[in-house]
Amino acid sequence: MRTRLRNANTLRNQILAVCVLVMALVLLFVGFYTYSRVSTVITSNAERQLQQTAIEAIGRLETLYRQVDMLSSQVMTASEVQQLLLQESRGRRSTLGQRQSLLQSVRTLQVYSDGIASFDLFTRDYRSLSPLDESRLTDRLQPEQIALADRGSGRLAWIGEDPKDPAYFLAVRSVRLMDHSFESAGYLLVRIERSTFDLGADEAQERREFMTLLDGEGRVITSDYGDSAEALPDSADHNLDIGGEPYLQVRQTSQLTGWKLVILAPVKSLTEGIGALRTAIVAAGAVGFLICLVCSFFLSAMITRPILRLIKTMRGARLGELRPSPEVHSTVEINELTKTYNQLVGHMNDLIQVIYEKELIRSRTELKALQAQIDPHFLYNTLEALFWALQDKEEEELANLVVAMSDLFRYTIGSEHGSEWVTLREELDHAERYMQLMKLRFGDRLEWSLSAPPDSLELRMPKLLLQPLVENAILHGVGAKKGPGSVSLRVEPAGEPDLWSVAVEDDGPGMDAELVQALSDSLGAGGPADGAGKGKGKGSGMALANVSKRLQLYYKDRPAGGLRIESRPGEGTTVGFDIPGGTA
Repeated sequence: MRTRLRNANTLRNQILAVCVLVMALVLLFVGFYTYSRVSTVITSNAERQLQQTAIEAIGRLETLYRQVDMLSSQVMTASEVQQLLLQESRGRRSTLGQRQSLLQSVRTLQVYSDGIASFDLFTRDYRSLSPLDESRLTDRLQPEQIALADRGSGRLAWIGEDPKDPAYFLAVRSVRLMDHSFESAGYLLVRIERSTFDLGADEAQERREFMTLLDGEGRVITSDYGDSAEALPDSADHNLDIGGEPYLQVRQTSQLTGWKLVILAPVKSLTEGIGALRTAIVAAGAVGFLICLVCSFFLSAMITRPILRLIKTMRGARLGELRPSPEVHSTVEINELTKTYNQLVGHMNDLIQVIYEKELIRSRTELKALQAQIDPHFLYNTLEALFWALQDKEEEELANLVVAMSDLFRYTIGSEHGSEWVTLREELDHAERYMQLMKLRFGDRLEWSLSAPPDSLELRMPKLLLQPLVENAILHGVGAKKGPGSVSLRVEPAGEPDLWSVAVEDDGPGMDAELVQALSDSLGAGGPADGAGKGKGKGSGMALANVSKRLQLYYKDRPAGGLRIESRPGEGTTVGFDIPGGTA
C-alpha cells in the first residue's frame, strides 16, 4: 500500500489535484460573492433610477409651471391688457372692438405653448373681457379660490381640476396695473390641458412603475395607478406592502410648486434579473470547473513531460558530467532538478556566447591595431622635408601651405596630454588653417572672417567641432555658388548667462524650409544627413551627424543644445551650436 501511494504521489497528480481544488474554492467564493454583491447593486441601482426618474419628472413639471407663469405674466403685462383694465377700473366700459382686439392679442401669445388651452381675462368685478361671452369669474371659481389669487399679489395660484371640464386644470392670478402702484384691476384665468401633465405613463407602464402627482393640498393631478390613487398610503417609507405585494416607493417634492410625485415599483419587477443571474452564475461555475479540469490535466502533462524526458536523457548519459539525480521519496518528479538543469544549460550557453564575442572583439581589435601601426611622425618628417625643399626653391606660398597642412595633421591626429578637450582659440586656429588650404583650391573665390571676443578664447570645448562645419560651408556653400563666396565664423554670447553661441555662416545658394526640416530631423534621429541636406556628398552628411552626436554626448547634462540650422534659398546657410562657459 505504501509503495502504491508513493508511486501515485507524482508531480502531475499533485498539480491536477491542487488546480481542481483551488478552482473549485475560487468558483464557490466568487459565485456567492458575485451573487450577493450584484443583488445589492441591482436593488440599489433600481432605487437610484427611480429617484432620478422622479427628479427628472419634477424638473419637467417645474419647467412647464415656469412656462405657464411666464406666458401668463406676458399676457397680463401686455400694454393692451393693461390699458383695457385701466379703462375698466376707471368706470369706462370696453367696446366690442377693444375686446376683439384683446382676444386676438391673447391668442397670439397663446400659440407659444402647446399645453395652454386658453387665457381668460376678467375685470375686478368678475366680468369677462376675454372670451366675448357674458360669463363671470364666480361661475368658474369659488370665492375662496379668488381670494387665493388676491393673496398671491400677482403670482400664479393653482386651482386644480376645472369643475366644468375634467380634461383641463385651472390656475389664476391677479392682474396688477404696472403704472398705477400695482393696483389690482382684474384676474387672468389660465386653462391648461390635463395631457400636459402626462409624466410618461406609457414608459412607466413598460417599466412596471406607477406614477401619481399630487398638488399642495394632496389632491391627485394625474395618476396611472387607477381609481385607487386617492387611497395610496401617506407614508415616506421606501418599502411598502400594497395588497400583499411589496413595492419600492420614491417621493419627490417640488420646491417651486409644492407638488409631490410618488413613484411605486413592484420589488419583484426590479429584481427579476436576480434569478437569471443566479442561473448564469451556476452555469458559468460549472462550465468553468470543467474547463479548469481539462486545462489542469493538459497543464500537468505539459509540465511533467519535459521532466520525464530530461530524466530519461540524463539516465542515458554514460559518458560526460551529467549524472542521474538521487531518488527523493517525497515526489517522483523533482522540480528542483529541472530548474538546476536548465540553469546549468543556460549558464553554459552564456559562457559559450561570451567567449565567442570576446574572441571576435579581440580579433577585430588586433586587426585595427595592425592597420593603425603607421607612425604619424613619419608623416610629419616627410612634410617637414618637403617644406625645406620648397624653401630652398623659394616657393614661400607652397611652403606655408605645407606648414599649415602639417599643423592640421598634427592637430587632428595628436592631442595635448591625450585629452579630447581643447580651447576655443585652438579650434579657431585649426579652422583657419583648413580655410588656408581650401583657398589653394578655390583661389580668390573664397574669403573668410573670424570673430570672437577675447574673453571667450580660453573656453574649453570638444576637439574638431568647427572644422567639419567650415568644410560643409565651403564645399556646399561657396563651392555651389557661381562667383566669389565668403565664410564667416562667429563666437558671441548667447541669450543665457554663461553660454556662448558658435555659428558658421556662408553666402551660398541656401536651402528651402523643407530641406532644412528634413536635415534637422535626420540629425535629431541620430542618422547621417545624406539626402536631407544641401549637398550630395556623403562626407558632409557624416560630418554633421558626427558633430551632432558629439554635442549630445559631451553636453548631455549641461546647458547646451544640438546643431541649429537656418537657411533660405539664395541667402546662404548658418549652422551653429551653444557651448557653456568654464572648463570641461
